Amino acid sequence: MREAHPRERAVGIDQYVSETDGIGGRLRVSPADFRVRELEAFDAESLGDANEPNDEDPDRGAYPDRGAYPDRGAYPELVIRVRLTEWDTNDFARRLTDALGISRERVSWAGTKDKHAVTTQLMTVRDADPTAVREVADGIDGASIEVVGVAGRPISFGDLAGNAFEIRVRDPDVGGDEGRRTDAGAAPDDRAAAIADELRAFATGADGPESVDSDDPAAVPNYFGQQRFGSIRPVTHEVGLAIVRGEWHEAVRTYVGNPDDAEPTDTREARAFVDEQFASESPDWEACLDRMPGRLRFERAMLHRLTEPTPEEYADSETAGGRWRHALEAVPSNLQRLFVNAAQSALFNRILSERLDRGIPFHEPVAGDVVCFADDEAPAELYAPDVDRLQHVTEDRVPVLRRHCSRQRAFVTAPLIGTETELADGEPGEIEREVLAEAGIEPADFSLPGEFDSTGTRRALLVTTDLSVSEDLEFAFALPSGSYATVLLREFLKSGPVDL
Repeated sequence: MREAHPRERAVGIDQYVSETDGIGGRLRVSPADFRVRELEAFDAESLGDANEPNDEDPDRGAYPDRGAYPDRGAYPELVIRVRLTEWDTNDFARRLTDALGISRERVSWAGTKDKHAVTTQLMTVRDADPTAVREVADGIDGASIEVVGVAGRPISFGDLAGNAFEIRVRDPDVGGDEGRRTDAGAAPDDRAAAIADELRAFATGADGPESVDSDDPAAVPNYFGQQRFGSIRPVTHEVGLAIVRGEWHEAVRTYVGNPDDAEPTDTREARAFVDEQFASESPDWEACLDRMPGRLRFERAMLHRLTEPTPEEYADSETAGGRWRHALEAVPSNLQRLFVNAAQSALFNRILSERLDRGIPFHEPVAGDVVCFADDEAPAELYAPDVDRLQHVTEDRVPVLRRHCSRQRAFVTAPLIGTETELADGEPGEIEREVLAEAGIEPADFSLPGEFDSTGTRRALLVTTDLSVSEDLEFAFALPSGSYATVLLREFLKSGPVDL
């Protein structure tokens, strides 16, 4: 099986499931080359035609045929659909609220999107006037806003069913390597078609790509992509693993020190000095703070706390992290959670790679597996699991559950380890326990203070999609929430994760 890039192996992604030479090439040459549209799972109370305000009788609301607006006391959230070109979601939210003269905290969305793309997604704005939103939209370059309606609560991550992608690969490699499935010099579109057929075979366990049809679904292991851990400096999971092991001191050092060759010179030098101070019996945290570049806000926030006296509530809790946890809690709560989530993700990736290495199928269960059933409310474009509905696979249930999986009514899962995670039995459970043992971790270790605590869940092993690939290398597919487009595209490009 073809070996993955070293940076991918560092986060548990050991292999490719396709053997054909990659096409190489570049993504996001222009924003239009990477288009993302949310598959919405959020209901709004309609306001009618959002583009025809009633100037003659504003007291009746914007829609005279419907009477006044729905009661905004019961529906305080204005639901808008935004189409953004080269906008980071957070930056756009700030720009919109600045234009409206309201707090950033009044804007919510289900998923943060890539800046270097054209994206379409829902947002909610609390207590916003539709007319005011339409007016400010004209003054924001690279953005268009459609008023959808109103809702009784803000949109959140759970309201995102998935995303539909249209992605163009530019400047592909012309030839291939000797000794692979395709002949050296095969055209990029031929290689892309061959890879697509290999992924269709992987989706069903077919004997080979020659036995699939072009309209069959394709699938890849449902790895967490490199961006989960940091594309340039993938250490987020290492910080999380140290936290889970109770090595709070090492967690801070790993995040603030620990230089990477891919970083700028001043950053590497500052991190190397931090490492020296961590090894010293009398570290100079003020000097570390002076050397740390201003752009590294989170590192500086941690160092700043190390320069201060440890608060009393932390000073007496060394077993719960003490001053080192206090330093880690200098970063936003979502990043605190991400540290542990990234650790869970890396362990999940390792479990998938080991299963792949052992030749255990992904598309159907074996005895001891845990399956989840399909999400009946997911949009038609998605093969979406519902991990709240689980079933252990006993020997006598294998045939029935294999039939469910073949019809996309069930999916084999692996754990995102936490305090309430139930591990599998049989060989799948053996893999899960071996990966945990190698990491020096047990499920109970995720019982942690504050934002670091995690109960865990399970996640589908396989991500399946209806895939089309054009001759000019435009890829169209849809993925459920939480799955990564780059995990599919890496099979086609077979380049480093930084290129994705």
